[in-house]
Amino acid sequence: MTACIVGWAHTPFGRLEGETLESLIVRVARDALADAGVAAADVDEIVLGHFNAGFSAQDFTASLVLQASPDLRFKRASRVENACATGSAAVHQAIKAIAARTARIALVVGAEQMTSTPAEDIGRNLLKASYVREEADIDGGFAGIFGQIAARYFQRWGDQSDALARIAAKNHRNGVGNPYAQIRKDLGYEFCRTESEKNPRVAGPLKRTDCSLVSDGAAAVVLADVATALKLGKAVAFRAAEHVQDFLPMSKRDVLKLEGCGEAWKRALASAGMALSDLSFVETHDCFTIAELMEYEAMGLVPEGQGARAIAEGLTEKTGRLPVNPSGGLKAKGHPIGATGVSMHAVTAMQLTGTAGDMQVGNASLGGIFNMGGTAVANYVSILERIK
Repeated sequence: MTACIVGWAHTPFGRLEGETLESLIVRVARDALADAGVAAADVDEIVLGHFNAGFSAQDFTASLVLQASPDLRFKRASRVENACATGSAAVHQAIKAIAARTARIALVVGAEQMTSTPAEDIGRNLLKASYVREEADIDGGFAGIFGQIAARYFQRWGDQSDALARIAAKNHRNGVGNPYAQIRKDLGYEFCRTESEKNPRVAGPLKRTDCSLVSDGAAAVVLADVATALKLGKAVAFRAAEHVQDFLPMSKRDVLKLEGCGEAWKRALASAGMALSDLSFVETHDCFTIAELMEYEAMGLVPEGQGARAIAEGLTEKTGRLPVNPSGGLKAKGHPIGATGVSMHAVTAMQLTGTAGDMQVGNASLGGIFNMGGTAVANYVSILERIK
């Protein structure tokens, strides 16, 4: 282990009136440093995760973090982007700086402001994370892409509508306990299962309750090397941090297998010297319920084609064998693109320090994170453990 999370901050996710991209970034940067007990002057590296793709007129954003304190002036600051895995890309970049000993303390911020964008532009912006040459004309934007994936999965393995509704209901039930979640309402299985005026079909077999939300929000974490972390108030160490990039065109892959996700999990578990069954919980990338279903298979929780079994048997419930998305996931929490991966690391650190409140999983000692960009193109897995 080369790095530890020593502090964090998180805004609510949702339609945040009166906020700007800059105000969100500044707010979490200040709060995360205060939570860590780290002075701005002691930060060596700043990494901002910000997807943008048209959501913000300001497209040179790394230095916005410096607005949090005059003592951040002249610090190294970079913006990274890797589609919906942008936040984890920022976290992993900071880990590399600490591992290379070019930084002792790093400040990582993830942020996005999406809701001020006209509705007709949102889908167009998100489709920039697809292989535009072949996939940009798919009806329904990214929902259309995952709607096609869901339809193909149904053709191969049978109708999974019940399983998708159970996943949506589970995540919304969990989201009630998350003070940062965009939707804090237990929608129930019947509502999620039934197509209605309030839950219309969006694309393919996917209904509104199968799709993550358009959101504003930000999160930040402070990372430190182990020796420094042990001198601070808390330390959540990275047992593993793996990144696997796959081909961009879906036509070059069997997208129903999410092979990049599976490979990232395989490498991370091997690096950490553990099995999936050793984890206390997982925060995984449920941009759509079909994604979470297939991720059960890719991570090795159940065999290929049997994702529905994991949710039907309660394996992924908060009290199950491997709780998945105790935060409510992207489905309930919201999905401000650049902030999502950082948020996953922050809420995992909360779980491992016993400070997750109503989200808390009992006896949480090891947490896994999977953050995905595109259709399992960018794949990031982190495994975290509290050491102080």
